[in-house]
Amino acid sequence: MITELSVENIAIIERATLSFGSGFTVLTGETGAGKSLLVDAIELALGARADAELVRAGASRAMVSVVFDLTHRPFIVERLRELGIELEDGGLFVQRELYAEGRSQCRIAGRTIPVSMLKQIGQLLVDLHGQHDHQSLLHPERHLEFLDAWIGEQAVGLQSTIRERHTRVQEFESRLRALRTGQREREQRVDMLRFQVEEIEQAQIRPGELAEMESLLGRLKHVEKLTAACRGGLQSLAEDEGNALDRLRVSVRELEEAATFDPDLEVRIEPIRSALYLLEDGMHDLRAYAEALESDPEVLENTAARIDTIKRILKKYGDDEELVLEFLDSASRELQLLEGDESSEVELTESLSGAKAELTKACDELTRVRKEKAKTFASLVATELHDLAMEKAKFEVKIEAKEPDATGADAVEYTFSANLGEPLRPLSKIASGGEMSRVMLALKTVLAGKAGVPTLIFDEVDSGLGGRAAAVVARKLEALSTHYQVVVISHVPQIASRASSQLRIEKLEERGRVATRVVALSEQERVEEIARMIGGETISESAIIHAKEMLMEQARG
Repeated sequence: MITELSVENIAIIERATLSFGSGFTVLTGETGAGKSLLVDAIELALGARADAELVRAGASRAMVSVVFDLTHRPFIVERLRELGIELEDGGLFVQRELYAEGRSQCRIAGRTIPVSMLKQIGQLLVDLHGQHDHQSLLHPERHLEFLDAWIGEQAVGLQSTIRERHTRVQEFESRLRALRTGQREREQRVDMLRFQVEEIEQAQIRPGELAEMESLLGRLKHVEKLTAACRGGLQSLAEDEGNALDRLRVSVRELEEAATFDPDLEVRIEPIRSALYLLEDGMHDLRAYAEALESDPEVLENTAARIDTIKRILKKYGDDEELVLEFLDSASRELQLLEGDESSEVELTESLSGAKAELTKACDELTRVRKEKAKTFASLVATELHDLAMEKAKFEVKIEAKEPDATGADAVEYTFSANLGEPLRPLSKIASGGEMSRVMLALKTVLAGKAGVPTLIFDEVDSGLGGRAAAVVARKLEALSTHYQVVVISHVPQIASRASSQLRIEKLEERGRVATRVVALSEQERVEEIARMIGGETISESAIIHAKEMLMEQARG
């Protein structure tokens, strides 16, 4: 789940930090205050397209940092480990910087990574549902995943069998293709593959290395300027007569002596004492950094040569290091098959036929299970949609045959109709962000506890809602928060009152410019904010009473 979000220079947000709990958090505030910008910031941090227009006017760069707690998510931790990312105490730090000229830089756990990997990781961490066109519901491959997650062990067991059998079919097909290419062509292919494998292996490419080398090269090229800046800073802050560090130490010592006469002074000293500790630590780190800097023409030359090597390999085998390594893995497996396969064509053909028959048998069984369960699943989702003020909505699971692969032989897509008389259409054709959010809310309610990423973020889920329907949506969001971390942007008091915590997004003027501020509301402030949502800017006594009653109802459960 998300524990902290920090945003800097995103549109009208100059600087904001939000802390989140594990339950249901609601973000409220006037239209245009910047609530949806916070969703944009999270999307950017998780690999969305970098749009330079998001950078605050006059700023050279924008930055978004998100801290995740994955302590209780072993599947995600293992998946990250497979991608070469190790967590410390279950925590994950994700950062994205966007520069005014359009380029961006991504880091996870302090390591620079390509945006393609960031997107892959982002899909494991957060589901965003709202105004944008790249929600998970727009991708039919996720529809199959949701259905199988709801079916449970029966589908999971068959999927495991299908993956094994599909892998076996692919192996026989590869060996048969290799055998049929002919001896001469095989030898030519072996020579080429051997050269490619050896070239890539000798280069010893690793993910993210190019970005690291280019960063190192920049440091080596400017080592004299960096050294001069560090030395100058050290001298003025810690070495010159009457320097800042000595003065701060004297101040702290004198204040500590004075505090022996008045304990109340001790509290006021603490920030100054902390500043001293931070300055001492900063000087230590800066001195270590400066001492490590050295102008080494040989290292500079080697680094430049290494960058040339990496770029040459990328130009030949892939756009980034991950794609090069994928090519290496594929080429190595094909080379192994070509060098070691001595089976006859007849034997391989018979083996392939048998493997396909076994795969088809398992796929047919999974298809039967999916079609049998899909009607019940669709009925449950439709029932949830009716509760969400979409009484005429229809929802169906469309299952069509496809060529067998590792997921089975079914192409699954959800179809939806919001109003009476409208034909069922794929979810990708839905224009309304509010409708899409409610479909996802219905799905997540049905799937609660069975599938999904740790965090669900809903924007526009309350579009067009009021009265009983809004209260139903609020209860469903609250129920979802027992299985997921739920973050909702809302203008509806029924929803805001059911949240376990509330943040108000405010727009104000500072230094002649519009800015956004985030305020974590106390219980009394929540009463006032919900009263404002009920009655508008003029808060009446009756609105205050109503707001208190709504919050008391939430507290009673």
